[in-house]
Amino acid sequence: MAGQSRVPAKPGVPLVRAVARAVTLLKAFTSDRPRLTLTELAQIAELDKGTTRRLLHTLAVSGLIQFDETTQQYMLDAGIFEMASAVQVGRDLREIAAPILADVTGQTSTAAFLWVPHDGAALCLDRIRAPMLQIDATWFAVGALTPLNCGAGPRIVLAYVSQEERERGLSGELPRRTPFSETSAAKLRKAAGIIRQRGWELAENDFFVGLAALGVPVFDREGSFVAALSITSLTADIVKDGKPRHLKVLKRAADRIGARLRAI
Repeated sequence: MAGQSRVPAKPGVPLVRAVARAVTLLKAFTSDRPRLTLTELAQIAELDKGTTRRLLHTLAVSGLIQFDETTQQYMLDAGIFEMASAVQVGRDLREIAAPILADVTGQTSTAAFLWVPHDGAALCLDRIRAPMLQIDATWFAVGALTPLNCGAGPRIVLAYVSQEERERGLSGELPRRTPFSETSAAKLRKAAGIIRQRGWELAENDFFVGLAALGVPVFDREGSFVAALSITSLTADIVKDGKPRHLKVLKRAADRIGARLRAI
């Protein structure tokens, strides 16, 4: 599971340009921008509007794209769900972890997340909503990718992936989501070492001011890093007297997931 990445292009094997362009349009939609106009899509794909419109029409006929006549915006259609149901990456891990994440949320009244490394970023493999909807971290949807500089879960991923994968993540965009977000690659490398030494990470205010997150690693039967488990809530729910709350709960949950992985 660790270090999932794209299959590299093979030398001498040409890519089908129309397919590559269509994929670029599909991947333009994210949890942060679920609706896009023709102009926005053309800019993202670096295509003229005519070509973009034809590709979008083809995708719409295929059931992958939907167009809202009222807002003049495009969005992903239900066909994407049909395809997503066949995705195998992380399926076993997610099925094993799901009831344990629910237990964590029940014990801590926080939102619980499961993260895996993917393409130099952290992929949210699963999430259990917090009971208090007003503090639910809705910006991390299942299937969303996020850089490795913010949040306890992604920073656990940063600490435990291979050096090559870590450098890949640090070479990409490191957004400053709040004044407390760390964007220095050098400081993040140092932080990764500290996280590995203590075995957990506490992140405060770096993704959203007023919220904190606590994360721990999950290891498989061979002791290899496979995922990060984290919780998020109001800072007072995660930190007490400068120390992380619920750390024992989170570590036990990670051990339970690991034990079930070893039993496969």
